[in-house]
Amino acid sequence: MIKAKSLYHLILYSIFFIVILTSSFTFIIIENAFDEFQEKIDIIKKNYSDKRKDLIQADIKNSVKFIKYYHQRYKDTKSEKQIKEEILKSFETMRRDGDLNHYLFIYDFDGTSIYYPVLKKDIGKNLYEFKDPSGKKVIQELINISKTKEGGFVQYIWYKPEIRKDALKISYALAYKPFDWTIGSGIYLDEIDKIVKEKKDEYDEKISNYILQIMSLTIMLVLYSIFIYKNATILIVNDVKEIGKFLKETQQDDNRIKQDRLIFGEFKVIANYAYDAMHNIKDKNNMLQELNKHLEETVNLQTKELKDLVDSQKKFLKNSVHEINTPLSIIRTNIDLFKMHEKDNKYVSNIESGAKIIQYIYDDLSYLIKKDRVDYPKEYIDFSEFLKQRLEFFDGVANANDLFFITNIDEDIYIKFNRLELQRIVDNNISNAIKYSYAKSPIYIRLTYFNDDYVEFSVKTNSEKIEETNKIFNDFYRENNARGGFGLGLRIVKEICDKNLVIIKLESTDNETKFTYRFKINENTTS
Repeated sequence: MIKAKSLYHLILYSIFFIVILTSSFTFIIIENAFDEFQEKIDIIKKNYSDKRKDLIQADIKNSVKFIKYYHQRYKDTKSEKQIKEEILKSFETMRRDGDLNHYLFIYDFDGTSIYYPVLKKDIGKNLYEFKDPSGKKVIQELINISKTKEGGFVQYIWYKPEIRKDALKISYALAYKPFDWTIGSGIYLDEIDKIVKEKKDEYDEKISNYILQIMSLTIMLVLYSIFIYKNATILIVNDVKEIGKFLKETQQDDNRIKQDRLIFGEFKVIANYAYDAMHNIKDKNNMLQELNKHLEETVNLQTKELKDLVDSQKKFLKNSVHEINTPLSIIRTNIDLFKMHEKDNKYVSNIESGAKIIQYIYDDLSYLIKKDRVDYPKEYIDFSEFLKQRLEFFDGVANANDLFFITNIDEDIYIKFNRLELQRIVDNNISNAIKYSYAKSPIYIRLTYFNDDYVEFSVKTNSEKIEETNKIFNDFYRENNARGGFGLGLRIVKEICDKNLVIIKLESTDNETKFTYRFKINENTTS
């Protein structure tokens, strides 16, 4: 939508719109008139052609009737040759002298010219194989169609004596079989062009009148727009300027505008509305300043309290993680000692599984606390052996959950990575696989070379589909709240992978979920 920035632009847009509108109307009118003209021309051509065809058809049928009548009347008293000569002589007598375009012609069935008044030199010639410029065998087609019961029409190109060149022609032919004659007559179709030219001249004059009328209307509208601009807009601009002055004055005092300063009543109403609005704005501004001052004090107080609360929570979390380490180590040590005496004790295995889960959660929390304060240097790690050790760590946890691992781990895969960060990636994926897999189903662990520069580590489970794959790496997000956890593990994984340029690919269907991580073998760049 065009937006006018001033009354001047509005008038210009209006004039431009008028010109476009009138041009469109002119185009539509001309197009409609042209379509109407084309329809009339088609009708004129068809009517002219049909009428002339009816005339020559009637003329030829009457000629054949005359031949038949004359033949029947004198066949017993005169020879056939004499009858033919007298018939041809009658046709010549009836023919209008000087009419070169409308004539009757007769050929015998062999194609020999019997009667051709405009070119008598062709009489006696056999034209059965004669072809017009388009390759049509004209005489042959006329003879063939004349032998039908009602005769027929043939369209072809033929020499026109009046203009001394070829023209399109249509002829009707009908046979008189007792003489083996084909009798015909035709019309030249270029005569229609004369009628079309007359109608075109009428059409051009009509269009010129339309255009003249529309242009006159356009000029009148443009002049009227200019008149409006020169008079009404000047008055409007003056009122607008007065309102602008009044608004500036209102900032200094609190008086309403004098009504005699404005011309239009609408602008007087606008000025009063503007005064009321500015007065209300001043009152609201004072109220907002007081409210803002109060809110600022309240926000500062709440911010201080919130900061103290966050600091306390961080301190509590840090102390809790520190305090958990000692009893967790004691539990793990005593479980190992107890297993030396009771190797296959089910309850000890369950206690060990629970302790390992606590250990995994402790490692996550410990990493979260230290990640912004501790540097994590890289080293060359035997990824194959490292992964086997972590699977051995989680093996008891998997068994306690009626799960088992199926591994495909290539040997001697080394990457340059921080050991603690690699453990967070591996442990979180294995732990989640155990947590979300269907009971008594396998967990597929795979570690292979992807190419000369990358290795791929993947974990695939038989589990429910992850609906929100774009949220799964967010803080505290969990697809299934019933499974427990804090929703922090995959967020830690995502941070480590982004930091070390590890490519993550997640695929999840109704029955399977697969996490794939692509590590660069010798990546030494962080971002």
